[in-house]
Amino acid sequence: MTGGLRDERRARPGKEIPPALPGVDSVAVSTRIRLARNFKDYPFPNRLTDPALAQEIVHLVSEELRDVESFRLYRMSNVGEETAQFLRERNLISQDLLKNRAISAVLVLEDESVSVMINEEDHIREQYFMKGFDLETAYERLSGIDDLIASAIPFAYDRQLGYLTACPTNLGTGLRASVMLFLPAAARAGLMRGIAEELSRDGLTVRGAYGEGSGAEGALYQISNERTLGPSEGEILGAVESAVCRLIRTEREERARLLREDRAGIADVVLRSLGILTNCVRLTMREFMRYMANVKLGVALGLLSGSLEELDGLIMNVRPANIDQLNGGPPEEGGYDIFRAAYVGDVLRRMELITEEGRARLLDPPQG
Repeated sequence: MTGGLRDERRARPGKEIPPALPGVDSVAVSTRIRLARNFKDYPFPNRLTDPALAQEIVHLVSEELRDVESFRLYRMSNVGEETAQFLRERNLISQDLLKNRAISAVLVLEDESVSVMINEEDHIREQYFMKGFDLETAYERLSGIDDLIASAIPFAYDRQLGYLTACPTNLGTGLRASVMLFLPAAARAGLMRGIAEELSRDGLTVRGAYGEGSGAEGALYQISNERTLGPSEGEILGAVESAVCRLIRTEREERARLLREDRAGIADVVLRSLGILTNCVRLTMREFMRYMANVKLGVALGLLSGSLEELDGLIMNVRPANIDQLNGGPPEEGGYDIFRAAYVGDVLRRMELITEEGRARLLDPPQG
């Protein structure tokens, strides 16, 4: 244990709503917990001028973790551009880690649920990722890894300020708790600006799928805490959880309103989007995200069959570096847009999103 904050973080967030909240699976895409830490006896990365010290940090962290988990170590100085972008697209590393290639590394768990960036902005940025909405489980899982590292290498910690970080916005708990939400109906209703302003007053923020500076592609929004200094870890988790539960309710209400007030209109949008995705010859990433959001909404509303999880996996697979992995290298003839169009069309046709029973539901609400 390194101080009072570590004890406080064991406080469990209050459960405002039962885990079986209807609509959670079609709104909450994923949960992520991130911890920023630095080591007591080493200069912070922005002052780490001795390459030997930088490599010592990489060695200490990797040896501590690889003894207990199936982590793979990527030293960024040895990683090619294609692999680096693949890791970035899968949210396993940040752009800032790539700026520190000479001294940085990342440990990635075999199932990609955990990544530990080394010598990014801080000595370590630990991340746990899971599908769905479960902040408590994600936090407890990452806390175990955090404790393991701390038992071997003391963290830079101040009794008044908490964990010391390179950027003041991470000072204190060093905790970022975020949930990715799919909010097409709320966005279509023009509610997102008001939601962002309301969350900001509560010390929370709304970002796009790729974090700070990214747009909300495909109606995907990250809800996370803004403050790390002051509230305890339990209070942070509770605040994010409460906000996410409210947003899930809002999205469900807006989806119901769409079906009630303009079932034919939303069915038309969904089917037009599906038609484009299954028949186009070229498909940019921006176009794909726009039309896929409509198709996912159709599945969530019961207008189409299919799995939202499978569609979310498709979103990951059609980014450039992931296409390189699927194709065994960059596409030659026609480039990424032609490959993406063909790949997406094949996958969606195999999924059989429109069934005979589904056709009946497109315009006529279920009876009874």
